[in-house]
Amino acid sequence: MIVGVPKEIKNKENRVGMVLAGVKALTHAGHTVYVESHAGAGVGISNESYERAGAKILPSAKEIYAKAEMIVKVKEPLPEEYPLLREGQILYTYLHLAADERLTKALMDRKIVGIAYETIEGKGGSLPLLAPMSAVAGRMATQIGATYLQADHGGKGILLGGVAGVNRANVVVLGGGHVGINSTKMAIGLGAKVTILDVSVPRLEYIQDIFGNEITTLYSNLENIERSVTGADLVIGAVLVPGAKAPKLVTRDMIAHMEPGGVVVDVAVDQGGSVETCRPTSHEHPTYTVEGVIHYAVPNMPGAVPRTSTYALTNVTLGYAVMIANLGWKEAVSKDEGLRKGVNLSLGKCVYQRVAQDLGLPYEPLKI
Repeated sequence: MIVGVPKEIKNKENRVGMVLAGVKALTHAGHTVYVESHAGAGVGISNESYERAGAKILPSAKEIYAKAEMIVKVKEPLPEEYPLLREGQILYTYLHLAADERLTKALMDRKIVGIAYETIEGKGGSLPLLAPMSAVAGRMATQIGATYLQADHGGKGILLGGVAGVNRANVVVLGGGHVGINSTKMAIGLGAKVTILDVSVPRLEYIQDIFGNEITTLYSNLENIERSVTGADLVIGAVLVPGAKAPKLVTRDMIAHMEPGGVVVDVAVDQGGSVETCRPTSHEHPTYTVEGVIHYAVPNMPGAVPRTSTYALTNVTLGYAVMIANLGWKEAVSKDEGLRKGVNLSLGKCVYQRVAQDLGLPYEPLKI
């Protein structure tokens, strides 16, 4: 198979879809890998390094898309990339379609095969390709929140962990998955008071076992969310419904009752966001203020730490990429049920039910 790795063009997105180990694995298996010139610059991989690993360098994305049977990326295509895709081409990347009707319809019009990292399932319903980026984003969320609580960044001017004789900051984490757990680890490490909410009592029991009396766990209902958010210095949105839009848990009224200078970091913004007042921002202009509260809502947060996140991501994406290349996508998904769940779009049809439901599109089960 011919595999193409274009340069990411989303704002301040310095990750790359494949590192040297991926190129070597695919070329040793007899496949051809084309990499766009300087695609790896953000993670310190030169064109020469890619060539030594066995890749061929092409000067433009247009040439990559024209040659490749499978495109391996990090983020979803942007409008200027839509015309480059062609019928039957495999697009293997994060897609997050449920929050983006325009993207979904454009990819359906191009009749590509869209395999989304975020809906590929492992054993027990785990999301192995989402987990490492959730860990990165969760840890970043606490760091970012701590920074924006500083007065020089517009915040209320408090230190997350306080000092002797002074109150610590109150951090509220909505969601106890990978993002929530990692946000909590960082917040505890910095000395904050942490409350974490989730709808799964077994999950809350697990979290309580891990952190003990260092945190407060609450069942996620409207009353508990309202009490927690309105008393918080930092709110971290860490809610995930696999493949679907995030539920709006925090209302504008709740935000209005937070103290001015508080901070919201909504990691769920790439799936539409769990905070009513959140809208996608960028690394270039990451924040805005609503009701006196600073909102940080960058959809590609891990792009700010591209070396860590690229290697963490490609550790888990490579095995599936090799399987798809070796077998072709149809045979690969017929042999691996978890990979099959990653197929969101197939030749003009929406074959992932939650995406179809959220966007009001016709749903057709995948047929091989």
